[in-house]
Amino acid sequence: MTGAEIAPYIDHTLLKADAAESEICRLCEEAMQYRFASVCVNGAFVPFAAGELRGSGIRICSVVGFPLGAMASGAKAFEAALAVRQGAEEVDMVISVGRLLAGDEDYVLADIRAVVEAVEKKALVKVILETCLLSGKQKITACCLAENAGADFVKTSTGFSSGGATAEDVMLLRKTVGHRLRVKASGGIRTRRDAEIMISAGADRLGASASVAICSE
Repeated sequence: MTGAEIAPYIDHTLLKADAAESEICRLCEEAMQYRFASVCVNGAFVPFAAGELRGSGIRICSVVGFPLGAMASGAKAFEAALAVRQGAEEVDMVISVGRLLAGDEDYVLADIRAVVEAVEKKALVKVILETCLLSGKQKITACCLAENAGADFVKTSTGFSSGGATAEDVMLLRKTVGHRLRVKASGGIRTRRDAEIMISAGADRLGASASVAICSE
């Protein structure tokens, strides 16, 4: 695949704690230059990014409950709703991993649904499973809960835990959700070959901070 073919798959991402406004500005400029699908930023930068990208066709993605997913459901819902009011068109929320590991499926379902309902269909909801912490069965369960809650995507990873996306996980998520939901691979995608592998495995979207390098190789 050429860089131009891969670019529309990419959420051009900058989520580090010490990100400066000047870096978000550059992120937006790069997104417009390469025509990435979106920029993915922390909530505090959503209004700024929305202003920088107004009229460009590049979408604004904000993370919710990031990176741990251990916040109260009401806090996640509020964060998502605020992000949408300020210009986000997509939200990437982290599930309550601990509750899933404990087998509390009702809690996880309600947690995801709270965010889905909070955005009122004004934004896509991507559910981050943090696959490196889950068994195969738990990954399947998480996909089913995301679908039942009305989410639009399942996503492999935050990129802040002990592992990122693998082709095997992407294939499992794709097999589980079919084409009813979309699949986002994120975490450790640094080269064009990495991107091609994830797309071949079934990813509809890629989260990457090395987007320019991927599309410039």
